[in-house]
Amino acid sequence: MSAAAAIHPVYRLLDEGYCVIPGLLPAATLAALDADLDPVFAATPFGQGNFYGFRTKRFGSLLRRSAQAERLVLDPTILAIADAVLGSACERIQLNVAQAIEIHPGEVEQFPHCDHDMWAGRKGDHEYLLNVIWPLSEFTRENGATLIYPGTHRDPPSDPAELGEPIAAECPPGSAICFLGSTVHGAGANLTDKVRRGVVIGYSLGWLKPYENLWLAYPPAVARHFSPELAALAGYAQHRPNLGNYEGQCPSILLGDTVPQHIGAVDALRPDQEAMLSEHARIHELQP
Repeated sequence: MSAAAAIHPVYRLLDEGYCVIPGLLPAATLAALDADLDPVFAATPFGQGNFYGFRTKRFGSLLRRSAQAERLVLDPTILAIADAVLGSACERIQLNVAQAIEIHPGEVEQFPHCDHDMWAGRKGDHEYLLNVIWPLSEFTRENGATLIYPGTHRDPPSDPAELGEPIAAECPPGSAICFLGSTVHGAGANLTDKVRRGVVIGYSLGWLKPYENLWLAYPPAVARHFSPELAALAGYAQHRPNLGNYEGQCPSILLGDTVPQHIGAVDALRPDQEAMLSEHARIHELQP
């Protein structure tokens, strides 16, 4: 699917708070990713806590665990949707999380929640986050498919008892389950005898602190092997004005073959700020 074809999913996403795009990637891509992550799932302990669950395994840093993860993160249709949803409130989007999740038999239904509640800022003026869940195994209502509460992005309930009935995002590998950070959702209970695996790739406003500490997940020794687009999404880019800099410059300077020992600061300002400061400099140059 081309980036131009993303317009219909965007409309549904903004109207209902979620959309499911079938067959966005070949199932073979997800199978290869699943195979790469299999030993990591096997070695990862169960989580601890009533939110993360006691029968669920989670781990991040997917871009250094499998070459297949880049195809999910940089999917052009998804990036077009993320830009459409988030672009009006930031200069650039960033990767918020790249996490794998395995729900084991016996896990209970997750508490319904909005992911944008991880940030304490005022809500309602714009979206903070777009999440995309990519199933690694088929999602069914019985095995814990993500439960989504349509319309809750527009009318958030004050009491969980007022949520009504969710939809179960049932779909096979290759499909993309997209939902807004303002949409109430949660993993379903796994009532089967098999694990349910999926990957969540999240994109947030570029000026927010991301959920996953990107610079620890992908230090320069790892990120210098990324494409420039992927490195920028993974934190190696400034968000004007001057946010996320390293010694006053874009942190992508750390990805070169040689990093200078001493680095001079360079403005990275928005056009309106550049114009204001240029006028300020002109006035002061004219003064005696």
